[in-house]
Amino acid sequence: MASAERGQTKYQINLRRYLRESGVDRDLTRIICEIANASKYIINAIRTGDLGVAGTSNLYGEQQLELDVLSDRIIQKRLMYSGVIAKMASEEVDEVVEVTVRNNGRYSIAFDPLDGSSLVDVNLAVGTIVSIYEGDNLLRPGRNQVAALYVLYGPRTTMVVSTGKGVHEFAMNQLMEFDMVQENIQLEGPAKIYAPGGLRSKYTPGTLKFVRSLEANGTKLRYSGGFVPDINQVLIKGGGIFMYPHLTDNPHGKLRLLYELNPMAFLVEQAGGTASNGKQRILDMTPESLDQCAPVFIGTKESVAFAERCLLEEEGT
Repeated sequence: MASAERGQTKYQINLRRYLRESGVDRDLTRIICEIANASKYIINAIRTGDLGVAGTSNLYGEQQLELDVLSDRIIQKRLMYSGVIAKMASEEVDEVVEVTVRNNGRYSIAFDPLDGSSLVDVNLAVGTIVSIYEGDNLLRPGRNQVAALYVLYGPRTTMVVSTGKGVHEFAMNQLMEFDMVQENIQLEGPAKIYAPGGLRSKYTPGTLKFVRSLEANGTKLRYSGGFVPDINQVLIKGGGIFMYPHLTDNPHGKLRLLYELNPMAFLVEQAGGTASNGKQRILDMTPESLDQCAPVFIGTKESVAFAERCLLEEEGT
């Protein structure tokens, strides 16, 4: 299938058409396009909305911003409208939402409506992350996902999506529709860049060995503090690694398996990379709860395998 090259002013194919011509299930196509529609309202809220606190907290005890709450409402409304959702789990809500409108309940969705929302007030990129499963059970290994995507709200608004047939990038045009930019993004070779989350003073010996080896080999540090822009950088640059490892005071890491790690691991694996908690493939982990966290090393296969070796040699795990 023909695709547009980065930098063209006229694109050859839009999101809905690409999904249709790629043979993606009609209901799954509708869900992805509803997320695309939701992103139009979210980007408008980011540009013009209230940056203050909502006066509420999420299930992790984190104070919610007005943008968090609004983004969650926007996505929930669009997904309800799709008519094919059985269950929804949002990082901003403390329980699974069972859809009560009449529908055939074919898919269930886990999403982080506005990952990195605290970066909005300093004008840094943020994003929406979405994980899609068939059926009504969300607490399954990430390898059971049928699709995953994220929308990045930066200088441009882009969507990176996979339905299990490669990873593709779409950009929002002047009419607020998504047009293809890149088809079949690929990750290759050793890391060209690395994005390290967590305090270095709290890294374990294996993580320290890994980071020092990267630096000794000239790998460039590129870390924004936002999971979506950092993963996007790894994918679009064609090689790199992001990590938020286990720390000496937090062996479980920071990022949530259901809302953040599973969808990103699905996308990275579809691009030829991999994701690990340091000793196990992320997509083989079974979430035990909605709020389960895990350490993560995610990027090119070569770099993640090297991180695992460092951890095994220094920590025996």
